[in-house]
Amino acid sequence: MAVISYKCPNCDGELVFHPATQKYKCEYCASAFSQQELAQMKPAAEEEERMPELREMGEEDGLMYHCPSCGAEIVTDRTTAATFCYYCHNPVVLSGRVSGEFLPHKIIPFSIDKEKATEKFLQYVHSKKFVPKAFFNKQQIEKISGVYFPYWMADMDMSGTLQAEGKNIRVWRSGETEYTETKVYHVQRSGNIHLEDITKNALKKNSLKLAEGVLPYDVSKVQEFHMGYLSGFLAEKRDLERTDLQAEVAKDAEEFGGKLLRDTVSGYSHLNVRGCQLRTERENWDYIMLPVWTVTYKGRDGKMYYYSMNGQDGKVYGELPVDAAKVWILGAAIFMAVFLLGLLGGWML
Repeated sequence: MAVISYKCPNCDGELVFHPATQKYKCEYCASAFSQQELAQMKPAAEEEERMPELREMGEEDGLMYHCPSCGAEIVTDRTTAATFCYYCHNPVVLSGRVSGEFLPHKIIPFSIDKEKATEKFLQYVHSKKFVPKAFFNKQQIEKISGVYFPYWMADMDMSGTLQAEGKNIRVWRSGETEYTETKVYHVQRSGNIHLEDITKNALKKNSLKLAEGVLPYDVSKVQEFHMGYLSGFLAEKRDLERTDLQAEVAKDAEEFGGKLLRDTVSGYSHLNVRGCQLRTERENWDYIMLPVWTVTYKGRDGKMYYYSMNGQDGKVYGELPVDAAKVWILGAAIFMAVFLLGLLGGWML
């Protein structure tokens, strides 16, 4: 397995993907290169004779490699696909984890850089009244990391039939008599249904809420996968296969398809669905990498809190810690205000 690092042809500095310009930028000489230009470059350490020594350390421990820039020995998690050297901070891609059967079909590159993500993170946190002050400090803010998480994305063509009972009820009065007329109809709908972009998290260790809370993404911005997009970011490879998610996706497809058929029915005051049959005619699955900014925070209660942001549009999701002291102070202030108003009201009476 090769450890790949993309080098600037002008100064040999590291190239990283720059979300704001959608180009690859050298952090040293500020040169910038398009995706087409990067594809023509030969990544450092790609050739067999230049491959660093790699040692698999077992299913739980992961993989050990040598940084192609400084030679330091680094240990990664078994699902890590892109990371940084802890010593020289050189971005590296573990090519074997994004190739062969684990080669992603597509990727949506980051559109929001770290500066913008930090700004949005602070705006989000400042809007919450009871977040601990420690959550705002520089050290905490600098923990924000850009990560490409793996997902499976499915498209489906289905044929379906829906049977239902529709009712129209009319009530009117004539003199002292009230009349009710009920008309009952047999309703049937049949049609072809196309569903796109049913997206599921493909990493076991991900919090499901965290991974799916930032969905959906604008898939019109999807690109064919290239390892260069990972340079400068963290990335994880999948450890959930499509077979692991087949039943869950099929259930979602049935719910979406049934709702689409139901929504074609109108003109009844009441509708009772008697049955809905859906049959999958075609399905297509893509293994895709999606951009997520993440922050973790360990609260005083020992609980780990997670925050995530869609790296394309800035949508945020997460459970933030609550400072009990701030809640107590506000509660005490409200109690005193009510108490004083009560005294003042009693005095005026």
